[in-house]
Amino acid sequence: MIGQSLDPDQPLTELPDFGVDWPDLDGSPDEIIFENDQTEAAEREDTARDNQMTDSIVEADADQDALSGGADSLNRLQPEDALAETKYEIAFVGLPEGLSPAFDIRFRTLSTLKQFIGSEANFGQLKRRADSDGEMVENLLRIEGYYDAVVVTSLESVDKNDVTVVINIVPGPQYQLSAVALPGLEQAGEQDSVRFRESFALESGQIINSDAIIEASDRLDEAMAENGYAFAETGEPELEIDHAERDGDLEIIVTPGARYNFGSIIMADSDLFAADHVQMIARFDPGELYNESDVEDLRRALIGTGLISTITVEPVESQDPDRVDLAVDLTPAPLRTISGQLGYGTGEGARAEVSWEHRNFFPPEGLLRLTGVVATEEQSGSIAFRRNNYRRRDNILNGRVALSNVDRDAFSARTFSVAANIERQSNLIYQKRWSWSVGVELLASQEQDVVGPLSTTSRETFFIGAIPGLVTYDASDDLLDPTSGFRLSARIAPEASLQDGSFFYIRSQLDGSAYLPVSDKIVLAGRTRIGSIVGAGNNRIGPSRRLYSGGGGSVRGYGFQNIGPRDVNNDPTGGRSLVEFSLEARIRTGFLGGNLGIVPFLDAGNVYTSSTPELSGLRYGAGLGLRYYSDFGPIRIDVGTPINPQPGDSPIAVYVSLGQAF
Repeated sequence: MIGQSLDPDQPLTELPDFGVDWPDLDGSPDEIIFENDQTEAAEREDTARDNQMTDSIVEADADQDALSGGADSLNRLQPEDALAETKYEIAFVGLPEGLSPAFDIRFRTLSTLKQFIGSEANFGQLKRRADSDGEMVENLLRIEGYYDAVVVTSLESVDKNDVTVVINIVPGPQYQLSAVALPGLEQAGEQDSVRFRESFALESGQIINSDAIIEASDRLDEAMAENGYAFAETGEPELEIDHAERDGDLEIIVTPGARYNFGSIIMADSDLFAADHVQMIARFDPGELYNESDVEDLRRALIGTGLISTITVEPVESQDPDRVDLAVDLTPAPLRTISGQLGYGTGEGARAEVSWEHRNFFPPEGLLRLTGVVATEEQSGSIAFRRNNYRRRDNILNGRVALSNVDRDAFSARTFSVAANIERQSNLIYQKRWSWSVGVELLASQEQDVVGPLSTTSRETFFIGAIPGLVTYDASDDLLDPTSGFRLSARIAPEASLQDGSFFYIRSQLDGSAYLPVSDKIVLAGRTRIGSIVGAGNNRIGPSRRLYSGGGGSVRGYGFQNIGPRDVNNDPTGGRSLVEFSLEARIRTGFLGGNLGIVPFLDAGNVYTSSTPELSGLRYGAGLGLRYYSDFGPIRIDVGTPINPQPGDSPIAVYVSLGQAF
């Protein structure tokens, strides 16, 4: 370091990969085995397998000469050859069958040879790496119960430029458990101790495996914590190995403590949440039998509110000897956020959104969000209210007031809307199988549409009241980037409209998607959508309430809402029914750390003026997308082209957004 005196007698810091002496050019170089005959190599492998230990460690030591090969098969290198760098491969001889997958994972993770494979190294470096890996393999075999295993490494080759590092193994016998003792477990009572002993599931006569012992200890901890033993403890496993008998005695000291029911929730700081609000979120009531999974569920649910940065939930003794209280200590997260979004889509143009929110403006969990949008075809502002865990866990109360101006090819609309709903939806912490939403929406909209054979335009005012509802079943494996499973959803919205009299209609839509992994890097994904409006003619329904197709979340290759019937000006008019289909292959590449993917896709769809969906006149689009898989979800760029375009359709459409297309 700067300013620190140097000691000339101080030894140098070890350099990486130089843990053994370099070959001494004045003496005889170490020997590398060169294979003169493939038959000799096969004979040595057979000798290694035939000489596996069966009686004692001494026998294994006697076999090491056989593992290293005979003297007749050795070629001596010249000093300059010993310093020459070469690439190498790794081979095992005598590796016992039936090893757990953890052995291979650990070897690949810990092996120095594996770390540098594919790069050149000289003999000194290879010898050091091989010796280090040999010791490591012996330790890994002990984990599997091979306490007498002997490992000898050698360097073999038919060409000094093509070396194989051979890890020769004499595994010996696998040791067995001769006795398994859990002293102290009997304090849990006869019935519970028997049940806990069964969950431990290790018995004498079984093969000794360190991983299995740790897993059994964890199962015992879990069984006690799930059945009221809030303060149960298990000691470190103690394994006494008897090499003469080739077995071992296992002992784990258990302190179960007393059996408790849930008591009260005690908040270290109630500024963010009161104890009664936390109790409402919990899935247990005071007096129920204590179990650790409900405590962990409460901790995760509190994290899911997005209002805390750190939290601990721990059982503490209460004044009632039969109950245990939960002490909740949390640190609030920053409650205010300013965020922005940028996007682009052919037909939509550019879009910029900025928002400010306070996630606890109306305690508890009452969010206030202000949002503004400036886009090529849209300008809007909104105020939103959201209360999580409204009256019961996972219920969400939403309210929104918005003012917007939309000017698209299909229509232009100036709209004021007020909406409220109650919903139960998935989030990043809990992905729910079933979710739902039901609410009310009131809006006043002044909309312009092209009407009549003379293509005259008129701006009409619509007063609309709707009761939208949604039910979703999600059997996929991930909320943002699903790779298996399926999703189904159904939307229905009865609507009443006032415009030259009152009329009534029902908007409905069915969506389904499925995901099939065909390999570790390829997922096939498909989607279908069917929509319908019944109860009113197309021209009676406000243009903004009709059905449209085309765009990044619909049929790619086409502009936003550009598929379907068109007027005399070639502008889309929307319709009363639609069908859409999508099929794509999500392929992970090895680029950018495996975070870059490509997605070829084929979409199809159309819009019809009738209320019954059809399959005639489908418009097809195809293209290729890029995905960058970030920590917060995939970033999507899709480029598509229409296969059978309508007049005026652009030959190329580009879409940029966050998340998969479906």
